Amino acid sequence: MPDPDHGPLAQPPRPAAGIPAQVAASAAMGVLSMQALRLAGMGGTAGGWLAASALYLACCAMILAQMRRSYPHDRIGGCNAVTLLRAAVTCALLAPLADGAAAGWAVAMAGLVALALDGVDGWLARRSGLVSGFGARFDMEVDAAFALTLALHTWLGTTLGPEVLLLGVLRYGFVAAGTALPWLRADLPQRLRRKAICVLQLATLLLLQTPLPSHAQAGFLAWLATAALALSFALDIRWLWRHRP
Repeated sequence: MPDPDHGPLAQPPRPAAGIPAQVAASAAMGVLSMQALRLAGMGGTAGGWLAASALYLACCAMILAQMRRSYPHDRIGGCNAVTLLRAAVTCALLAPLADGAAAGWAVAMAGLVALALDGVDGWLARRSGLVSGFGARFDMEVDAAFALTLALHTWLGTTLGPEVLLLGVLRYGFVAAGTALPWLRADLPQRLRRKAICVLQLATLLLLQTPLPSHAQAGFLAWLATAALALSFALDIRWLWRHRP
């Protein structure tokens, strides 16, 4: 069937030649932001920060490679630059883990910045006309990595047990199941419920980085967020089952 936007058998337009330079500039800004977090007292050894920075630059290289294949616009825009910045904060949160320093107010504050930026990239994409399937997937992958990193901090830096990792691994379990069950890889319709539960998941993980909730309260909040997340995946799986080929 002809593509109504691009014509029959058309391929997405190749990104403009300036995109590599734009990604490189965003990567440099991300590395600077990571160093700012280090100087602000995030903790961790020099080796841990070097490894985190290298991981971030590798992620930027992967994003550029993916853009060359499937990104349909001629510039990355502020939306993808913000998502790259969120990826930098996520990588920065790995640095203290390498030194055995987990959770705490510094992690919570850095994570709060990343969560606030999560609502900015989509708005910028719509405002600038740069909405794309690539951008949506990029945003989702950063959210997933951010949640897993915060879950690791919660497990290693608080009194909660490894069950809190469910808040970070459920999505990866869903993806892994899709390798065996292709119908799980089909596109899902947009749902406000999915976005709201993602915010609940991340906000809960950020609160758990602080000493504010007691052990009992922290456990209740963690299980509440886990139940909501599991229910969301269950609803999506039911929809995909009903609409499988």
